[in-house]
Amino acid sequence: MSKPLGFEKPLGMRDILPESLAKQRHLELALRRCIEQWGYDEICTPSLEYYDTVGAASATLTDRMFKLLDKQGHTVVLRPDMTTPIARVVSSLYKDVSLPIRLFYQANVFRAQEKEAGRNAEFFQTGIELIGDATVDADAEAIALAVFCLQAAEVSTFRIAIGHVDFIDGLLEEIVPETEAQAQFRRYLYERDFVGYRQLADQLDIAEEAKRRLHALLRLRGGKGKIAEARELTINGKARKAVETIASLWEALEAYGVTEYLLLDFNLISNLNYYTGIVFEGYAADLGSPLVGGGRYDGLLAQFGRPAPATGFAIKMDRLMQVTAATVEQERPRTLLCYAPSRRREALQEAQRLREEGIVVVTRCILDQAEWKACRAEADGNALFLTEQEESR
Repeated sequence: MSKPLGFEKPLGMRDILPESLAKQRHLELALRRCIEQWGYDEICTPSLEYYDTVGAASATLTDRMFKLLDKQGHTVVLRPDMTTPIARVVSSLYKDVSLPIRLFYQANVFRAQEKEAGRNAEFFQTGIELIGDATVDADAEAIALAVFCLQAAEVSTFRIAIGHVDFIDGLLEEIVPETEAQAQFRRYLYERDFVGYRQLADQLDIAEEAKRRLHALLRLRGGKGKIAEARELTINGKARKAVETIASLWEALEAYGVTEYLLLDFNLISNLNYYTGIVFEGYAADLGSPLVGGGRYDGLLAQFGRPAPATGFAIKMDRLMQVTAATVEQERPRTLLCYAPSRRREALQEAQRLREEGIVVVTRCILDQAEWKACRAEADGNALFLTEQEESR
């Protein structure tokens, strides 16, 4: 018989203790206040969704989902993201609500881990979805709001990298004839394996000018000046159109006054296949993984019968906890009220009176002299004792 799992937790699950949870709630409140000022309304969706609807439409790989069977034999999943459930809601319960729609969430999502690697299977996110606006101003709003959120959460040093999925796709289609080689270049870019990328570029049987353009892609990371460099690498096609979109986006972001927190990264690529345009990731100092991820996903809502453009982002709360300078206010002092059984009514009424005054009160019924002695020994100045004969502090 196997050993009972007395204290172990399922792979990737964790306990959040009061001290950490207090800090997380503090950050969630700061983010909530910031996002609500931009006109976003909070939404909450079920933890369980049908696989055939939300699960099949999600960008999360199927083998990363937690699957279960309900009583009727339907396959359900623990929600692997919040974007897809929100798309379901906007296409059904909100089908008669005019666009654009601004929604935000603070929720947990679940993604299965194959092996223990210090990665969570349940994690918390704060995110926004702006649905029904196809303009670069909508992309600029999402990026600017991400900046203001990180400021509200007191992240001292961060940058948000901005790219466009069509730039990489278009440039590779212009230069590299084999689709298999194109896919390998994308994998190298996603994994940031620039050595492998350069080696593959040198090995291809293409013109030297084409190789030069492939190598030049890796240098397209920086400020506004990179837009002109990107134009020089493209012809009039998908990649050129992506450059012009980024140029327009940058102008909108200049109007928000947030460009000091941004950088352009034309070789930025996402592993989520539902992104269709602008993509962005936020990084903080001393944090190796993205703190924020977002972008445009204009094809998702069509899968639920209500085609609409959309953009949004999610902040990973566990990573935010690692880089924020925010501190939680010290816990309010507690008053310990010890009472004898014969004075229970009086003691509990006094405790309630003090609570109504805003005082935190912990009550304890004392049954014998040894307990009284121990209680007095551990009590500090904030203690009240109602014994059989006396009242004292």
